[in-house]
Amino acid sequence: MTTQGASHAPHPTIEPTAEIDTTLRSQARTWNHWLGGMHSFAVDREAGNKFAVTYPGLLERVRTTRHFLGRTVRYLARDVGIRQFLDVGSGLPTAGNTHEIAQQVAPGSRVVYADNDPQTVLYARQLLGSIPAGAVSYHEASLHEPEAVLAAAKETLDLSRPVALVLSGILGHVPDDDEARAIVRELLAALPSGSYLMSHDICDTEADWRDIQSRHNRIAPLAYHLRSPAQIAGFFEGLELVEPGVVALTSWRPDPGGRYSPEWAALVADLVGGVGRKS
Repeated sequence: MTTQGASHAPHPTIEPTAEIDTTLRSQARTWNHWLGGMHSFAVDREAGNKFAVTYPGLLERVRTTRHFLGRTVRYLARDVGIRQFLDVGSGLPTAGNTHEIAQQVAPGSRVVYADNDPQTVLYARQLLGSIPAGAVSYHEASLHEPEAVLAAAKETLDLSRPVALVLSGILGHVPDDDEARAIVRELLAALPSGSYLMSHDICDTEADWRDIQSRHNRIAPLAYHLRSPAQIAGFFEGLELVEPGVVALTSWRPDPGGRYSPEWAALVADLVGGVGRKS
């Protein structure tokens, strides 16, 4: 599904349809609630509020990753001139997401979102269909199936021209490190020279969060696996890193004036990521 046009007005609230099950919590809608968005239902908000209380530091982590997405996409569109983005495991394309940021810089930017949750895809397509956009499409495709992701991308993107591959906090859902690196390699192999990888995840350096993540994984339908900083940096193997490299997200080209207090930065120091260019 692709929509045409260009606008950056606030996203309207979408009423549920018969296809969207409002009795089942959606991870994507819960994230939207944590970010202060309006695209969630009671089941999502109830679970999200419970998680936020149970897991101290959760909201700061969610919001720090969104800030990082904004800075990196803005850098890629404004400073590098990237006009095509492939955002895999994206969740809901709501305020402050890839297409909105890229099109604020360059209205003609083309963006493909891919997610493996059918409910998220249904809801996302309603959102995208309710607003004009430059060239944005949303597809049901799994990170574990790079060929399917690339096939979907080709419907909107020209893969002979540079693309920014966005893997925002998604590789932690791949338990095997070798498989995760193979997925990244296969996706990047299909993209031409001058393409970029933006990726981040939570590393295993904070004992408190290791315990929180372990407890959450025992009950969560979709586990998230922490990696060492070296393993996260390994996803950028063979790429030319954009300064300052693979670092704590709060240290990657922070906005002028500084968004983060020392306390906030210390709390989310285990969020690590970067941007790399394919030669």
